Amino acid sequence: MLTFKISSDYRKLMLLASMAMIFCFSSCNEDELLEERPLSSLNDDAVLSNKNGFEAYLIGLVRNAREECVQDDNTYYITNFPGTDVAEDAGAEYFTYRNWVSYLTPVTPEVATNWNWAYTKMIAQANIIISYANDPERADIWDSEAERNAVVAEARFFRAYTYNFLANLYGGVPIVETVETAPKFDYVRASRQEVYEFAKEDLEFASQWLPPTVPSTKEGRIVKAAADHLLTEVYISLGEYQNAITSASNVIDSDLYHLMENRFGVSADQPGDVYSDLFATGNFNRSSGNMESIYVWQFEPFVEGGGGSQGGNRAIRNMAPFLVRISDPNGLANVPTDSLNRGVGRVRGTNYAIYDIWDDANDIRNSKFNFRRDFVYNNPNSAFFGQPTQPPTVAEDSLRSMYPYPMKIEGLPWQGINNSGRTQEDVYVYRLAETYLLRAEAYFRNEQPDLAAEDINAIRERSNATPIAAGDVSIDYILDERARELMYEGRRRKTLIRMGLLVERVRQYGLKEEWRSTIQDYHNLWPIPQSAIDANFGAELSQNPGY
Repeated sequence: MLTFKISSDYRKLMLLASMAMIFCFSSCNEDELLEERPLSSLNDDAVLSNKNGFEAYLIGLVRNAREECVQDDNTYYITNFPGTDVAEDAGAEYFTYRNWVSYLTPVTPEVATNWNWAYTKMIAQANIIISYANDPERADIWDSEAERNAVVAEARFFRAYTYNFLANLYGGVPIVETVETAPKFDYVRASRQEVYEFAKEDLEFASQWLPPTVPSTKEGRIVKAAADHLLTEVYISLGEYQNAITSASNVIDSDLYHLMENRFGVSADQPGDVYSDLFATGNFNRSSGNMESIYVWQFEPFVEGGGGSQGGNRAIRNMAPFLVRISDPNGLANVPTDSLNRGVGRVRGTNYAIYDIWDDANDIRNSKFNFRRDFVYNNPNSAFFGQPTQPPTVAEDSLRSMYPYPMKIEGLPWQGINNSGRTQEDVYVYRLAETYLLRAEAYFRNEQPDLAAEDINAIRERSNATPIAAGDVSIDYILDERARELMYEGRRRKTLIRMGLLVERVRQYGLKEEWRSTIQDYHNLWPIPQSAIDANFGAELSQNPGY
């Protein structure tokens, strides 16, 4: 046990200091006490006193939005892909949705991580910007109402984005629209309908006031089309199908966007096709000539903050097979390369996604430029260098170490390190192809299958796939087309939960029968985090049924 000896002189010094403090407070009346006003501190009042302060907070909100993807190694990928119809866990040590009942509970890590990201990093920041921008005492900051409303609109977009995110995972959640100035412990859940309605109001405002475009120096910032795209999805969730059609048409029929049908950008003179061009590093933004790009998370190597808290896009680490574990017949292992980088086989596609949906041999999305199905031994020291790898004979290899995957997850290595499992690749949040598919869904639900088929065929014809007839359109077909076009890009779990089809699709297309048989009907929503329920001791924050 450690002990410390305090000298008598030290005790006397501390006693005198204490007496001095008592004397000070007792000899001054309340009106004479100094009021501290740290004008140089980075607090809300000080920073949000001019336009530059609001711009700084908006940039912070854009950064926080990207943290959905990179707040840690794998939450984003676990949240969106395994335990759906398009993907499952791969390696033996991964155990997420192999048993739904034991894994998905109110204390599952990503259940709380996503909830906390939404409320502490997104909604709180957006509310501060909205509240301060609308403060009458700050009216002289703005040159016009339009200037102020553009700032508010960007913050309201992100607030709506976050509430839609929450509703699509958890159902009804507490709606917080003000800046809390004291601890609050009595939140209650709004209904899912009310959450969607709240998001709709934010997005209708955002659509009115956001700019149609931003300069190339602000790529990644929010424009009107992003609000209209998300508004389309929210309208569908509310059953307002005609409004959804109108909102999507505002994007599709504008002169600012069109599906890319010809080679473009940095990869235009390289082997490939227009679909592979969409995912070439450097081709994600409008400055590359990409007129399909609406909202993109930005990654910039060798720039402070350019890669988020985890540093770089981690899709290839989580979604690509663990190819370095594949050895030639003499035992020499494959090596990471610029294109292959270093996947660890966290998530593997289901047979439905890898094989079953690809029934058109001409579909370029399944071409050798877009889907990696063939592998060769790539260790230069191997006697088998350049030869095709032998088929896996062990289940772990076929599940984790070598399986086909869409090449859109590949990209230039982060900061030139090709064994880091990270790339420089930007990430689409919204692109026009999904807007078409959302409008197709709205048309179908609005009993206009002929127009739904036209929108689906716009996507299929760009991909050189055979067009379909109106009688072929169904929600299942729309989900199939979304899988082909948006695999590992669209947030699949949230789409299936939004449609109420997660359980049904997992039971039909889950990778293994013993895994998919454990899913229960109540799993069509995530549980409310137990940590949130426990902290809310002033009122009941009700749990979703079944948990």
